[in-house]
Amino acid sequence: MDKQWKNKVQDILHICQEELKKTTEIGKKMLSASTTNSDLHTAYEELGQIMKNKIEANEIEVDDPKIHEMINLIREKEETLEEIEQEVRKIKISTGVKDISKDE
Repeated sequence: MDKQWKNKVQDILHICQEELKKTTEIGKKMLSASTTNSDLHTAYEELGQIMKNKIEANEIEVDDPKIHEMINLIREKEETLEEIEQEVRKIKISTGVKDISKDE
């Protein structure tokens, strides 16, 4: 009876070990997929920036209104980000916080 119990425990441990190996392998693949997806996103972004710059510099002529719509949206968002950045700079250099511990 003791030997049967020992064999069952060993079987369970073996199954757990195999499942752990599978899970580790899946984790590695998922990490690799995440890195590849990030690289792909970066490549698309860089391609988009190159094309946008070439279209704006009239190096490439594009008749697709959707592309021009997207370029205008990009300009608007860039301007909005610049405005936000300027506001943050103003907040950083403002002396609006008064140290009340020195008022005596």
